[in-house]
Amino acid sequence: MSTSTPDSKYMLLFRDSDWHEGLSPEQMQQVAGDFIAWFERLTKEGKVIAGNPLERGGKVISGKNGAVVTDGPFTESKETIGGYFLLKVADFDEAMAIARQCPALAYGAKVEVRTVAAKCPLLGISAPDLQLAGNVD
Repeated sequence: MSTSTPDSKYMLLFRDSDWHEGLSPEQMQQVAGDFIAWFERLTKEGKVIAGNPLERGGKVISGKNGAVVTDGPFTESKETIGGYFLLKVADFDEAMAIARQCPALAYGAKVEVRTVAAKCPLLGISAPDLQLAGNVD
């Protein structure tokens, strides 16, 4: 694990975007309401910097000069990312505790917790130099 600083940021990635299949409309409404309340509470506490759902479709770019473009992520994959929260909290343990509160976990969703690197490991450039720190829309 990396060392936490007062400016440490963590990303929660919400995986398995089909977790809601099989829920009744009433159950889905309840979970959605719980999720929104959770997000709003964390935002008011100053722990969430940003968060958004992601559209299902997109493109995957690979190969030299991005020459290969394929459809993706594929919705049949159980590991698609359906959304994210960007957190600013004291440490990794607090980020983990927040992830454990996700209302969708009980229905099969998965939350990946990652530390946002303070520097790019390849370039050695700090996040402010990459215009990432504090400029999240």
